[in-house]
Amino acid sequence: MQSAKRNKRVTSWHVIGAQLATFRKAAGMTQAELAERLGVGEDTIASIEQGRRQLQLDFAIQLDELLHTKGVLQVGVTMVPKRERFPAFVQDFVEYEQEAVTLLWYETQLIPGLLQTEDYARFIFTCLYPPIEADEVEEWVAGRLDRQKLLERKPRPMLHFVLEESILRSQIGDPDMLRDQIRHLRQCVGLPFVGFQVMPMNLPKHAGLAGPMVLLETPDHDHLAYIDGQLTGYLHDDPDDVSVLQLKYGMLRSQALSPEESVRLLDDLLGET
Repeated sequence: MQSAKRNKRVTSWHVIGAQLATFRKAAGMTQAELAERLGVGEDTIASIEQGRRQLQLDFAIQLDELLHTKGVLQVGVTMVPKRERFPAFVQDFVEYEQEAVTLLWYETQLIPGLLQTEDYARFIFTCLYPPIEADEVEEWVAGRLDRQKLLERKPRPMLHFVLEESILRSQIGDPDMLRDQIRHLRQCVGLPFVGFQVMPMNLPKHAGLAGPMVLLETPDHDHLAYIDGQLTGYLHDDPDDVSVLQLKYGMLRSQALSPEESVRLLDDLLGET
């Protein structure tokens, strides 16, 4: 299966969503009325009907009972092909990220979100163009900090990060903010379940010129890869695609500074500031 640009691929979730919309209308209910009966938000019903949100099995059972659909939605959910359980939306990636057994992250421009300080994250969001409102910035910052609870989760995930040296030597923003960010990064990479390497700027060859990526393994041992770019987001679940990116990540690790050298670089940068 070829991974597709988000919102372009028609999946089983779109079919199930269309079925739900048909059953709801046949029962003479609006989305708001159905949501109220089930104790959820109207946007939840809308998202499921549009195929943007997966219908969970327990919720499908509730809907079948309420709409008297004789288990049709329950059967539909259980019959969804395994690959289609990974829709290519950013919010779904975040959910898989929080449950990941292992996570491998290569970044080219910024400190990865899981390792950002509050001030650094706020600065990044204020750089967005077109700009967003101040209250929206704070909402996004709160969401990013909430994702960092992954670092406190038990059982611990195994994390590894490869960062470009240019990220660490960047002079954007306030010098104090950058120093605090590097200090925080140094603390994070000292955690026993966090691996860290730096890609030096003076490499004769570089395996990561195509851009950043995140590889993860789910609790069910499915392997996914997330690629994010301008106006696009891809969640690859095809084993062939993910295997290629895993090989690329392995090459990046072999080309990067050793973990010991990478930590020394952070210490040197902190000593210079």
